[in-house]
Amino acid sequence: MDINLNFNNKVAVVTGGSRGIGLGCAEALVERGAKVAVIGRQPQNVARATETLQKKGFVKGYQLNIQDVSAIGPTFQRIRKELGEIDILVCSAGVDLGPTPADTITEEQWDALHSVNIKGTFFCIQAAGRQSKMPRKSGAIVVIASVVGVIGAPMCIGYNTSKAAVVQMVRSVAVEWAQHNIRVNAVGPSWVLTDMAKFVLANPEFEAAEMAKIPMHRWAKVEDVVPAVCFLASDLASMTTGHTLLIDGGWAAH
Repeated sequence: MDINLNFNNKVAVVTGGSRGIGLGCAEALVERGAKVAVIGRQPQNVARATETLQKKGFVKGYQLNIQDVSAIGPTFQRIRKELGEIDILVCSAGVDLGPTPADTITEEQWDALHSVNIKGTFFCIQAAGRQSKMPRKSGAIVVIASVVGVIGAPMCIGYNTSKAAVVQMVRSVAVEWAQHNIRVNAVGPSWVLTDMAKFVLANPEFEAAEMAKIPMHRWAKVEDVVPAVCFLASDLASMTTGHTLLIDGGWAAH
């Protein structure tokens, strides 16, 4: 059995690909031979990430706020025209509020979270499926979920429910699209030391309480998450779909 992990002649799209976990995934994919489309909300971040990654292979950047559902389809059409049909979609774009009690979260905050983490993510999946994957009867989708999508946790009701919806969305689309040979999976990390997480963990009491939940007693790094994404995106996971792979240091095992 050949277990060499490569993405030669594959086209990969990474949302949220200009920073954090998404940037790490984009880097790993291009290093392993994929042509990568980096999607990000901030033009300057997209330009910076693209310039860096182009030193490693074929990369193009695309500015897109996935909250703007009407812009998702045309952006994916442009990617297909410029890079080719989409083999791999990694949905890493996401937002968080920081510690927010359930009795104080506002409608505006709730909508802002869910419009990115659920709505925008789903319509990226739909666009890739409609345009490239269903017509070709192939493809892999990996979504960044969270361990709090499968367990309860205080002070982050909006984020928790959005990631729980992601887990269920992955299951549902995986079952529906299995007939098209499209695999849909998720990775569910604990806290990963990205800029967004560092902002949330800036509260010492909250940080201590969260660390106490992790048996391995350390925060995850981007490098801990990327290999799981690459595995699920690869042919090595050809019989895996509808699964959420937890990268949580044992948190959910309690």
